[in-house]
Amino acid sequence: MRVHSKLMRASTLFLFGLLVAASGWSQARKIPKHGPAVVLFNGKDLGQFDTFLPSTGLNADPNHVFTVENGAVHVSGREMGYFITRQEYKNFYLRAEFKWGEGTFAPRDGQARDSGILFNIQGPNKVWPRSVEFQINEGCTGDFWMTDGAAITGKDGVRVTGPAGGAVKIDRFNKGLFKNVTGWRDPTYELEKPHGQWNVVELVNRDGHIWQYVNGKLANEGTDAFPSSGKILFQSEGAEVYFRNIKLYPLK
Repeated sequence: MRVHSKLMRASTLFLFGLLVAASGWSQARKIPKHGPAVVLFNGKDLGQFDTFLPSTGLNADPNHVFTVENGAVHVSGREMGYFITRQEYKNFYLRAEFKWGEGTFAPRDGQARDSGILFNIQGPNKVWPRSVEFQINEGCTGDFWMTDGAAITGKDGVRVTGPAGGAVKIDRFNKGLFKNVTGWRDPTYELEKPHGQWNVVELVNRDGHIWQYVNGKLANEGTDAFPSSGKILFQSEGAEVYFRNIKLYPLK
């Protein structure tokens, strides 16, 4: 009986381990050694950023799409555009927090709330510039998007390149059913906290090897990113969203 009990316990632990590994929960955060924080957003102003809206251009925001409120950047979502770092970065660990507001607006009114962090940006300002994207989207936060010629090799070894003037994605790990409706949550493997709560997103870019984490869980990983360095932007894409505690740590 004792031997049988030990075998049963070992089998149970083994099966549990397989389930954990399959679900992605066993993935540890691989944050490399890094230097002190570069505070990109100080909670008071967007001094480290430019803003861009296709309708008005650089640093012209008459409709206040981007405002600072209570230590956070409030993105209204009413126009497509972004706030973008003035400097380029290579080999970094980026940490930020976001939460959704209420509004959704044309052309995405009624659809799943959408935003994102585009990084390794090269080329002129436009919607959207060549870059790799850390997708922030209800039900699929953690997807990769490659835009306008950007490329990355996924964990499965397949290299994916965004078409000129367009974009293509790689789903996050263990992604479940997705429906493009406001308020959607992944029914099997949701990484976001409930609506209205702050979420932590973390991005590591080490010589083009990319890790994306959502609330401490590994959501996606890729290698040989092209471009491998550049500016970083935060999107306005038809949904009200807030960002805060945006910090970048140079890797050692």
